Amino acid sequence: MILCWEANRDKGYYIQPTIFTNVKENMMMVKDEIFGPVVGLMKFKSVEEAIERANESKYGLAAGIMTKDLNVANTVSRSVRAGSVWMNCYFGIDNDCPFGGYKMSGFGKDFGLDALHKYMQIKSVVTPLYNSPWL
Repeated sequence: MILCWEANRDKGYYIQPTIFTNVKENMMMVKDEIFGPVVGLMKFKSVEEAIERANESKYGLAAGIMTKDLNVANTVSRSVRAGSVWMNCYFGIDNDCPFGGYKMSGFGKDFGLDALHKYMQIKSVVTPLYNSPWL
């Protein structure tokens, strides 16, 4: 594991790009939604176990799948409860593609048509039309 922690009173605390290995379910980085240039690697014995572990989290912002098997990629992408799932890439964002999490990873979506709903409030107005051929 490589870990470089920098403290600067004016700017805060930062972790440089880091890969965490031998990550376990009880570690804070697994239990909490941490942000930064970090990745945690966990071992699993089957695709089903990987899906189960991913879905145990109370968060679901994004997931990344690296595989050569398209069937595995499709199974995992449909089974993991995350707002974005990237296959053989990561953090691919486009203004037309809604971005936002599931569960406790946010409310609503950014980008795409789904983002417009945050700025709209729907109202129904019903008025009878007397003397209408439709009534």
